[in-house]
Amino acid sequence: MSRLGRLSTMPAVPSAAQEESQRDLQFHAHSTSAFLTALLLISFTLLLLFYLRRREKANKESSSLRLAPGPTGLPVIGNLHQIGDLPHRSLHQFSRAYGPLLRLRLGSVTALVVSSPALARDIFKTHDLALCSRPNLTSWRRLNYGGLEVALSPYSPRWVRARRLMVIHFLAPRPVRDLAATREEEVRTLMRTVAVAAASGRAVDLGKSLMCLVTCIMCRAVFGKRFAPAGECSKSEIGDMISLTSEILGGFVAGDFFPWAHRWLNAVTGVHGKLKRNFEEWDNLFEREIKERERADTGGGDDGTYVSVLLRLLREEQSNNEGGLTRDGVKALLLDLMFGGTDTMEATMEWAMAELVRTPRALARAQEEVRRVAAGKSYVDEGDLQRLSYLHAVVKEILRLHPVDPLMLPHECQQHCKIAGYDVAAGTRIYINAWSIGHDADAWDNPEEFWPERFEGSSVDYLGQCFELLPFGSGRRICPGISMAESVMWLTLANLLHGFDWALPAGVRREDLDMSEVFGVVVNKKEPLVLMATPAKLL
Repeated sequence: MSRLGRLSTMPAVPSAAQEESQRDLQFHAHSTSAFLTALLLISFTLLLLFYLRRREKANKESSSLRLAPGPTGLPVIGNLHQIGDLPHRSLHQFSRAYGPLLRLRLGSVTALVVSSPALARDIFKTHDLALCSRPNLTSWRRLNYGGLEVALSPYSPRWVRARRLMVIHFLAPRPVRDLAATREEEVRTLMRTVAVAAASGRAVDLGKSLMCLVTCIMCRAVFGKRFAPAGECSKSEIGDMISLTSEILGGFVAGDFFPWAHRWLNAVTGVHGKLKRNFEEWDNLFEREIKERERADTGGGDDGTYVSVLLRLLREEQSNNEGGLTRDGVKALLLDLMFGGTDTMEATMEWAMAELVRTPRALARAQEEVRRVAAGKSYVDEGDLQRLSYLHAVVKEILRLHPVDPLMLPHECQQHCKIAGYDVAAGTRIYINAWSIGHDADAWDNPEEFWPERFEGSSVDYLGQCFELLPFGSGRRICPGISMAESVMWLTLANLLHGFDWALPAGVRREDLDMSEVFGVVVNKKEPLVLMATPAKLL
């Protein structure tokens, strides 16, 4: 080997300058790491001291108050660690130990949980004005356009006006009746989709089909289009957006329980990014549809779709210099209309079909009633619905046994008041455990049993005046979409029962049907409901 070759294979000996440079780099890296560690420790210490000072102040303020009972919590996190995967059931167990008015500390938030009809009456009747606001949660502020919509926004004169607009133009009985033809067309599309699956011997994933149905009904009402393949009712892109929003809002958002550190916590946990992306997806959809109407509209009127009605109202207010409704306000109300009831209707109908299939007696009776009332017809129309008393009892029983919003949306106390003799401070978060109320053995016989007959001859309803059944809430915050929900659920269930016989897939027994829940903004079946449909032999 040549001398040059031998030299090229010898390891290079670092020069003194190179060694000095490497030592500098190592020193700077160590210094940076030490600085970041110190910064994190200082930040954590400051946050902890801030929290402890707030707790000390709160303890001094509450020392003279009579507070509701509740379990002892841990420092900083309070009782958060005691809330399981199904909070409505965890809180039900707490209420059995501490009573129907339960006080918890969820992080730095004081919360009251109401679990009896009598106390719910006190909340919604005696103290409705004091307790009708909403907490200003991090996860909500982004989606409600800073408090411009109805479901999630704090109570204010602007909220009162927005709710009145929603009810008058979209959710009152008359505008709901005007959508009858749309509902009937979409239900018939669902029936054809099920019939195709039945003819080929395929099982039907009812959850997906029902979500497609309700989103198509609302999309046609709001935008005048379906956002799903023509002639099918199996999957909708809007349904996927709604499911993602529901998942985000129903998940644990640390910043909602530690408001003083919400920016830092939401950045660290990634919640901020998820909320931002989901909000932008909705906002882009609304902006695209609004611009499409603006380009097409030359006469200043509207085509009857909800987005066109809102744009007409916006133009009228701008021309009159009223300034109440804004472009963001239009989008906020569109989000209410799209998200406010779609997944709740789908989940309620899925629970109903699941309970009927596993209760043959109730299924046979419901089908006999529907087929007798709609005898000689291929489909049940809306004119038949008022005569379906047993079907109405089935829906009431499902709303009692499986309320899909079991803790409702939380309320917030606006001013100090007393409930059942206990002091409730302003800022306290109020949860109404509708699931616990619906399973109250003092209010219901055999509350765990699916038994629609309990509502026959009963005056109990879900319109907000019977406090043992509160799936839609009550008082100022009662859901304004009850008429819409009734019309969609009654018509859909009636047609599914009229047109098909239903059974579990081969090898699955009724006793084995998984009825477990998954918690979120809406409580769904953990496992999708997959059934076999056979076209009924109608006379």
